[in-house]
Amino acid sequence: MSNVLAELKDRASLLPEAERAELALSLIESHDGPADADVDESWRLEIERRVGEIARGEISLIPGDEVFTRLRRRLG
Repeated sequence: MSNVLAELKDRASLLPEAERAELALSLIESHDGPADADVDESWRLEIERRVGEIARGEISLIPGDEVFTRLRRRLG
């Protein structure tokens, strides 16, 4: 690891959590490019669709502990 990278990592670790998250996002975007502009709208629509299904009783919710129990059985 270069000295510059080591110093950056050390200095970044001293930032408050929100600023570290902002830095991480900036680094990811510099590598992958900015997020698709339609992503936020797509997620909003998907959330509305799922909430609507729950409100209309079209689906039933499964408690988290039951989900994990089922997963452990499948993986065990």
